[in-house]
Amino acid sequence: MATDYDAPRKQDEEIKEDSLEALKAHSDQQSGTVDEDENEAAEGFELPGADLSNVELSVAVIPAQDDEFTCSQCFLVHHRSQLAYEENGLPVCLECAA
Repeated sequence: MATDYDAPRKQDEEIKEDSLEALKAHSDQQSGTVDEDENEAAEGFELPGADLSNVELSVAVIPAQDDEFTCSQCFLVHHRSQLAYEENGLPVCLECAA
């Protein structure tokens, strides 16, 4: 959309009047009904505790690398730089050590 920078600018009162008129015209054109189908919207939601026994997930599992360890406290895989100490031969990450 082209803008004419040489056109005179509107005063604050004119802008308020224009916006009120535009809002009134716009509200007259809108209807109070919603076009969304409730059944279609409900199909996309998963309820907690739903039976998912018939659903198969395919996830590629990558084994731990040489520079990684599994924390004995939180059981997350971390990089060796996150190793705080070993307790009874079991590694502990910095987050669990804090």
